[in-house]
Amino acid sequence: MKIIDYIRDKGIFLAVNLMSFIIISFLMYFSNVALVIIFLLFCVWFFPLFSYMLIEYIKFRKYFNTVENILENLDKKYLLPEVLNEPNFIEGEEINYIFKVLSRDMHENVKYYKNIQEEYREYIETWVHEIKTPIASTKLLIENNTNEITRKIDTQMDKIENFVEQVLYYSRSDEVGKDYIIKKTELSQVVKSVVKKNQRDFIGKRISLQLGNLDEIIYSDTKWIEFILNQIIGNAIKYSKGKDDKIKIESKKLDNSVALIIEDNGVGIIERDLNRIFEKGFTGENGRKFGKSTGIGLYLCKKLCDKMGLGLNIESEENKGTKVTVIFPRTENLIH
Repeated sequence: MKIIDYIRDKGIFLAVNLMSFIIISFLMYFSNVALVIIFLLFCVWFFPLFSYMLIEYIKFRKYFNTVENILENLDKKYLLPEVLNEPNFIEGEEINYIFKVLSRDMHENVKYYKNIQEEYREYIETWVHEIKTPIASTKLLIENNTNEITRKIDTQMDKIENFVEQVLYYSRSDEVGKDYIIKKTELSQVVKSVVKKNQRDFIGKRISLQLGNLDEIIYSDTKWIEFILNQIIGNAIKYSKGKDDKIKIESKKLDNSVALIIEDNGVGIIERDLNRIFEKGFTGENGRKFGKSTGIGLYLCKKLCDKMGLGLNIESEENKGTKVTVIFPRTENLIH
């Protein structure tokens, strides 16, 4: 709070006092009152006035400087009313009271909407588990009645199952810690499990799969990792060229981590889209060319990797392919 701003704020108050003094001074002057008396009146009038304003300015400046300093050093700004000391003047007390009322109302609203969000998440999870039953029944019927039509239906059912799984993991993505168990896992088993899920697409699109060295141990949750890898491998299959397609999966041991590399020779990603691939809802040029894309897959992979303390990097060149690297810490890492 600058003194010039304070004086400007008190401009009307000062102007009224000055005009009143000038009028009274003129009346006294024309009444043959000595100039010394008029000067004494000025001193008696304005010295206490300026003294009061100076004391008030110091008081306000100290209060607002304290508030600003607390705000600068406070990570959670909404806790300001809880850490403010009670001031010793009425205006500060009123301001603090208003802060507390606003804070209380904000907390009540946040709690209300968090409850709504929690109820919606629980509904989605229940719906996902319920929908899995008819999906499983349909796939069983298809297995018992195999023909060209049922095989096509089975392919579409796999897509539906993948979207349902995506919905489930999306609903849980903000609370990974509640359903995340870190344990020692063989990377090769996780990769082979995901490859098996996509075997029909590998065969149907005649994509050559090359598995390199995968004899590494990681510390993570198998279920979440399989979902992330399934999204990445699914994208590699989806955006293949349709001729001489290859997907190579291998691991590399780094200083303090293990890198899982999934590389394809597909259509690649154009340069202007590369910086936006992790944005929610972003589909890019490939998403528009290769059928409907939700723009959720990579966004969700990145979000989950961040929550689980994993690294996720993507390098790509248009018409040459894409290289995705998932980096696992080599020790039991805590969730961020």
